[in-house]
Order: sequence, then C-alpha cells, then structure tokens
Amino acid sequence: MEKSEGSVLPFGVKETNEGVNFSLAVKNKVQQVSLLLYKKEAKDPVHKLPMFNPIGNMWTLMLKHVEDREYEYNYLIDTEVCLDPYVEEVTGREKFGEKVSEEDCRLRGKVFSKPYDWEGDVPLNLPYHSVIAYSLHLRGFTKHSSSGVKRKGTYLGLVEKIPYLTELGINQIHCMPLYDFVENQSYQNYWGYGEGNFFAPKPTFAAHKEGKTELKDMIKACHKAGIEVILEMPFTNQTSYQLMIDCLRYYVMEYHVDGFIINPEILSRESLLSDGVISSVKIMYHDLSYQTVMRRFLKGDEGMVQDAMYQSRRFSGAEGTYNYITNQNGFTLLDLVSYDGKHNEGNGEGNSDGPVFNYSWNCGAEGPSRKKAVRELRQRQIRNAFFLLLTSQGVPLILAGDEFGNSQKGNNNVYCQDNPIGWVDWSVFEKNKETYQFVKELIAFRKSHPILHSSQALIGQDQISCGVPDVSYHGESAWIVPKDIASRHFGVFYCGKLEEDNDIYIAYNMHWLSHKFAIPAGEKAKEWYLAASTKDGVLEKPLLLKNQRMIELEERTIWILVEK
Repeated sequence: MEKSEGSVLPFGVKETNEGVNFSLAVKNKVQQVSLLLYKKEAKDPVHKLPMFNPIGNMWTLMLKHVEDREYEYNYLIDTEVCLDPYVEEVTGREKFGEKVSEEDCRLRGKVFSKPYDWEGDVPLNLPYHSVIAYSLHLRGFTKHSSSGVKRKGTYLGLVEKIPYLTELGINQIHCMPLYDFVENQSYQNYWGYGEGNFFAPKPTFAAHKEGKTELKDMIKACHKAGIEVILEMPFTNQTSYQLMIDCLRYYVMEYHVDGFIINPEILSRESLLSDGVISSVKIMYHDLSYQTVMRRFLKGDEGMVQDAMYQSRRFSGAEGTYNYITNQNGFTLLDLVSYDGKHNEGNGEGNSDGPVFNYSWNCGAEGPSRKKAVRELRQRQIRNAFFLLLTSQGVPLILAGDEFGNSQKGNNNVYCQDNPIGWVDWSVFEKNKETYQFVKELIAFRKSHPILHSSQALIGQDQISCGVPDVSYHGESAWIVPKDIASRHFGVFYCGKLEEDNDIYIAYNMHWLSHKFAIPAGEKAKEWYLAASTKDGVLEKPLLLKNQRMIELEERTIWILVEK
C-alpha cells in the first residue's frame, strides 16, 4: 500500500479514484492517531499506520493500491482504540442483546462496501395528505414465534410482511432506531434510543450479517410496493451538529429513505428544510397534542369538544406532525381500553417508569375480563378510536398490532422488554380478525373520499363559493356547536365539492348517553346514506335515511353519513 496525506472532507472512509481516504475529527488535542487495519475476524491488527494532522483536530490518510477488500478498521487515538464515528458498517455484534462494548476489539468498521443495484429506485415522495402511516420496531414486528416469517426480527423479515401491510392499506412505515445502538447497557436497551453508530445500520437486525445490504433491500422492496420508509433518528445533546447533518444527508443519498423523525429540541425542522439534500424528503416529529386530546375525548372527559374539533381538522402533515392515539411510548390500543394504570413491574423499576398520565379507561375492569359487557364496550371503544383517527385530516399513524388487538399486558414502557411482551403477538390475529377487517375497510373508505384527507387546510370558510363552508360544526341544532363544558358530542359537515367528492357528515357521540344530531340542510334537501358506524363498521350496502333532518346516536358511537 502507498500512503499519503488524505483529504479532510468528507469525514469517514471513502473510496475514490486515487484510493481509500480516511478522515477523522478528534474532539480533544492528542499526540498521535493511527489507522488500525485488521484481516477479517482476526484478533490483532496487521497494519498500524500513523495518520497526518493537516489542520486543527483533523487527521487524514490516503491509501493507494489496497488489494484486500475484506479489511476492517479502527482508530488508535493515543492509547485508546476507537470506532470511527462515521463508520458505515460495523462488524463484531453477532447477536442482539450480546454485551459488547466499543472498547472490545471485535467492534470494527468495514473499509469497503459492496456495490448495490438500486434498479432505478428513488424515494416515493407521497403527498402528506395521502399517507396512512404505521409505526413499528423492526425486530419486535416479526420476532414473535407466531409472526409467520422465516427470518424473524430482521430487515428481510419485514420484507416478508409487505403483502400484509399493503393489504391493510399502509403506504408509510415509521421505523424505531435502525442504527447500530448499544442494546446491552446497565439495562436492556431494546428500543435503541441514545448514542450509537448513527451511519451504520444495525447488523443484528440482518439475517445474514449484511446490515447495509439488507436495509437497502428492505427499502427497495417497500418502494416497489408503494410504501415509504421513515427513520426515527433520536440524536442527543452529545451529538455534534455536523455529524447530524452529514448523517441525514447520507441516509437520503445512500439509502433512498423517504424521511426522518427528529427531536426538534435537538435539531430544528427549519434548519433541515433549508438544506438542499435533506429538504427533498419528509421531516417529521412527535407531537402529543392530538394523542392527549383524542384519548380524553374518547373516554368521555368533559370540556374536550372544542379541542377535538380543532385536532380533527388540523392539517398536520404540512407542519411535519402526524396524528396518533397510540405509539410505542405508552399503551397499545387494547391496553388503553383495558387498564386504568400502568403495569411496568417487569421493567425492574418498581413501576416508577413510563408515562404517568395515560388518559386511559379500563371500561369497568382492570386487565383481561370475562364479562361480556366489558369486552363489548372495549371493542366499541377500539372502533371509536380508529374512527377518530381515520376521519381526522392530516397524517394518521397506527401502532403495529393495534389493528388486531396486540397487548403488552398493561406495560406502557417496554424499552427493556426484548421478549413477547415487547414483540407484536400475531397469535391473536385470527381471534381478532374482525377488528383487522374493520380497520382495513375504514382505511379504504378514507382513501375513497378525498374530503376526509384534503390536500389543503380546511378553514371553516366557503373557499370555492359553493354556498357552505369547507368544514362546519353542529349539534342538536344545525350550525350550533354544543360548546358547554359538559358536552361530549358534536357533528361535522365536510363540503365534498372542495375535493370533487360527496358531502360527508360525521356525528361523534362519546357520551355515555344517547344524543340527537341535526343534519344541516342546504338550498335543497339532500339524500343521505349511513355509510359506516362504530357499531356495524363500513356498510356494504349503505342505509338510506329518507327525508331525515335529525338522527339519534346511542352512547359512545360514531356515524358517517354520505350524500347520495
């Protein structure tokens, strides 16, 4: 090999026409930095090559005529062996949960990457308003023995589930951390939040130890099926701004990802939208406001009508947020209607961890119940939750497994549960297939009515001079919203003409009492059909409501009426 001073930029390891360039930024002033080269799986390095210090804290090296493409590398900074913070592929982590520290000589980076054929793949760039999102933990999604896939808990295991996702109607997945995080710390870090090798896909999520290739395979397969891939990148205060920006650019260019979920307190969305590369994909972040409001409205808290109306029309995608009632941090949907309190005893922290305010309601019994009335009420509440979510404007997000009643046994913080508690339990699918079918049909219904996912913000005004506002609210009397604090119901009228659709009227009654709703009349009487309800689901043959100006909904029920 021929050695010379390398280029400062780009950071990390890059193969060029000249050779292989190594560039490392060292935080503190050091005496010497050397490149350590290892033969594959060998314990000790075969080469120790001093690096050049051309400027500041930068250390570089250019190697020409490197013939062994199986080389692995680390850096020796004075007396400490370190992984490259820009490492793109890590070797040495053989099994998820295995305790391996970065000081362990087995952890190294690969010098060379295999070429990859993207077959013309590009990010999908779906409009925000068309998205049906699905949140999952890549390992937990298919790791359970009942998942029915061959390569459980891996990138390729998710590929096997793509037909399931497309049948359900999903066109975007949100993936919890996929970078090479340290899963075994003082606790089992199953979720993967915290510092890690952000540029390197997790090798223990790969079926054949080829994390870089298999993540690309997964993304390409998702794109072929019309599914976007959004990566959660929870950088911390210890992560440098330069590394965060370089990392996001890298995933856009190298992995064709469709977007990221970021923490706006660590990295502002505005700064990313001004970047020429990163701004080409979706930049999203968690927002608890929709979840809190809709959970409280769902269980019948007083004083929630005004907030529920706002959240149902909020054009969330344009803001980079998405609507969810459940997500990985908190109860699953079945647990939300089955537990009043969290049950995190298995986490080993005396049940002191996890969200305290869950706004849940157990429907009359804590945990599993044999009482028919309790079980039926829970199923009604689950259907109500999906109706609230899938009839709201913006981007709806479903937590993996909620569509068929996955449970975490009341644990609302499974960050350390790499076991059946934290995995999606597919064994309950057949038992709860009716719920799955209900959600599938409701997603299809939403997609078939553009006014339920408008391409523009609804502002409560007549935007197209059709005689009625784009969205309006009603109660027992038309055009009069039940605003008093005791109200737990309201009706919403969508002017379908805004999106070349039918007019739609949705009546939400989250009270434990029945309520009447006035159907607003226009210049001429309309014929309305009951198209869906939380009692019967999406109706194959909608029920004609002849000359009705008033409807009455029983307790905890939602109706969707569609103009003929």
